[in-house]
Order: sequence, then structure tokens, then C-alpha cells
Amino acid sequence: MTISISSSFDSGNIRVLSITDSPDGLSADLEIVTDHQSDFYQWFHFRLANAAGRDVTVRIVNGAGSAYPGGWPGYSARMSEDRESWLLIDTDYADGTLTMRLTPDSNVVWIAYFAPYSMERHHDLIAWAASQPGVAHRELGLTLDGQPIDLLTIGEGPKQVWLYARQHPGETMAEWWMEGALERLTDEEDAVARLLRQQATIHLVPNMNPDGSRRGHLRTNAAGVNLNREWHEPSAARSPEVLMVRNAMDESGVDFAMDVHGDEAIPAVFIAGFEGIPSISEKQMALYHRYRDTLAARTPDFQTRLGYPVASAGKANLSMSTNQVAERFGAVAMTLEMPFKDNDDLPDADYGWSPARSMQLAKDCLAVLAEMIEDL
Repeated sequence: MTISISSSFDSGNIRVLSITDSPDGLSADLEIVTDHQSDFYQWFHFRLANAAGRDVTVRIVNGAGSAYPGGWPGYSARMSEDRESWLLIDTDYADGTLTMRLTPDSNVVWIAYFAPYSMERHHDLIAWAASQPGVAHRELGLTLDGQPIDLLTIGEGPKQVWLYARQHPGETMAEWWMEGALERLTDEEDAVARLLRQQATIHLVPNMNPDGSRRGHLRTNAAGVNLNREWHEPSAARSPEVLMVRNAMDESGVDFAMDVHGDEAIPAVFIAGFEGIPSISEKQMALYHRYRDTLAARTPDFQTRLGYPVASAGKANLSMSTNQVAERFGAVAMTLEMPFKDNDDLPDADYGWSPARSMQLAKDCLAVLAEMIEDL
């Protein structure tokens, strides 16, 4: 049987350059396809078939031109035979080429940049969550590709909390985080969830960029637009996803917001704040620091040592959601980043950073929010 590599499916991305079958094993040279109407690329997701029991070497040869070439050193790709459990692959990077070596047990395996979160799974999540007691679903509108932007609302309290994920569609750990958050918030026996539902109204957008998700993009929507640079002036033509969500925020107001992401290069979990917005207040910063430091104390999967540079006074980029929401509403806002690599402080040799850890982190984040919800 001839080895087959394909990606014509939900969130698939790869281009086959060559496949070689020799007595020493199978090898394939591939390249990642850029986001539509964009130069961004880094997400890959493909299916390898007809290679059971064979030594396979897969090379992605255009790593040097990717969006974040610093994300490749120290990184390991993921592989799954059942599309549920995603294990690390022996991976190295040199001279612009990402090389993966595997000997699959199954005749069909899937390989990805991180454990995928398909649009089919997204619809399953929405169907499940919308049927839970106390959960209201609202379709905010349709994207450029005609896909819905789903909003789930939980709770009856006066504090307005917004949680949203996957502005950058290739950062799939963000929707795994959302699944964990919804699991906790809908558990009627969970004390943290009960408190939050009493004290707050929680608005969740599990996927801000369904078009990019389905197309296999790293960072942009169907128009090649980076949604997290549109919050100052979103438009129906370029960034309807942001326009819909920001309009809904204007209706409710925002006291607390978390924008959930993944970072390609930094092997740690961290948050970025809104330092540098024009109207910053001492109360906002005190509550932000309280949240950050409490989360670091509650879970060893979170740390404050590594992260992004802090903007100087008045220099915040208001096109980014965290800065725009903090400025627009006086909210305590933050960007949560999880690694594509592993958490180097607590490495996992089999799974690296994983869906399960993303989901657990969401539950820990909600517990910290419950500790300070009355003070927002």
C-alpha cells in the first residue's frame, strides 16, 4: 500500500511536496499552507495512512518562514490514533525544517500542531451546554463564511463576566479551556459555580473565529484579518466576529474579561494585562494583580516569571481586546496564554501541555474569580 497524507477535512492544513518509500522506511516532505489572504502560517493538521508498523519520517520544510519560528525549538508535534488522546511525537527542528519520526501502530493516524478542536466538536459543545439548566444560548450572527457566533450566558448576578476564546483559530487549547469552564459552571453541585452564578452573569464565546478554525488557519478569519487587532474599529466587512461580540458587550457592560489564547514560543502559562491604557485606575490594577498572584498561588501550572513586555503609560494598543475592554468598560481584563510546547516547570513526557490540562486550568481560573467576584 502506498503511504497517503491528506488534510481535506475540518481544520486540516498541509501541502504534500514529496513522498519516498525506501527499504529504510517512509519519508515525506511537506509544507504548511498560509492562512487565506494572509502571510501567517504555523498550524498544521493532517492524516497519515497506510504506514502501520513502518518507520516514518515527516519533514515540514518551511518552518523558517512561519509566523513564529521561535516556536519550533523545543516543540513536539502531537499524534493520535483515535482523535481523542494526543501523544507527543519525537520532533526536532534545524535549518528551517521540523522533523517528526514515528512508527504508527495503526494504519491511520492524525498529526497536528496541537490537539485539534474541530467545528463538529464545537457544535457538540454548544448543543450540550445550551441544554443544561440555567444556560441561555444566543446566536449573535453569522461570519463571512456563514458560520454562527455562539454566545452562552450563565448566572443571574450583577457582575458582568466575559470569557472568550480562539480569536486566533490555531490556538485550539483555548477552546479546550472553554470546555473545562463550561463543565464547571454547569455543575449544580459545584460550590464555586453556584457562587459565581449567584454573584455574576457570565457570558462565554467558546469560538470567536469559526471560519479560521474550519479553514485550518493559525491566526486569521476568512478575510485574512487578525481579529485581535480589530477591537478599536471592527467592521462587518473585515471583522464581523469582533463587531458582534463587542456590540453584545456594550449591551451588558463588562466588569471582568478573559481572552483565552495559546503562545507558540513561551513554555509556560501566563497572563497579559492592560498596563498602558489611557484611563487606567489603581483599583483596576490592584484587582488584576490580585487575580494574577492568587492564580499563581492556587495552581503550579501558572506562573508570573515569564510573559510579554508591559506597555508603558499611555502606550497600550487599543486595537487588542484586553486593552480595548479595560479602557472601554473600566473592566479588569486579561489575556490568558497557554503553551504549544509544554509547561517547563511541570513537563509531561507523554502529552506535554494537553487538552486535559487546559480544561483543569479553566476550573482553577474560575475558582480564583469566585474569590474576588464581589470586589469587581
